[in-house]
Amino acid sequence: MIYIDTSVMLATVLNEKRRPPDALWATASYSSRLLEYEVAVRLNAFGQSAKARRLADDFLNHVDLIALDGPAMVRALQPFPVSLRTLDAIHLSTLLFLRGRGLSLQLATYDKRLARAAEALGVTLATV
Repeated sequence: MIYIDTSVMLATVLNEKRRPPDALWATASYSSRLLEYEVAVRLNAFGQSAKARRLADDFLNHVDLIALDGPAMVRALQPFPVSLRTLDAIHLSTLLFLRGRGLSLQLATYDKRLARAAEALGVTLATV
């Protein structure tokens, strides 16, 4: 199972040179509901077409989105082994919340700082 970070979703939707294999989207995947908002904001900022938005929605339909509520967010209030930006801390907190619920998740990200923090906490990185 995979936890999808925004960098991976955007690379897919924007058809960037560095993007995950299509098989990633056939894997059981999770993310914070934050993913939906981050993708929408970036697509708006880039002036993307309705087609890109539909593609994003199609990919989002393959991801189990976790609510931005107390239990998933508690860990974001604590320090991390690597200094993180707010949204990355929320993603990592959500991933750790899911792992605490017994899910064995790897992190799919292109964000080096987030990857370092996750690895420092024992999270395996997915090959994307």
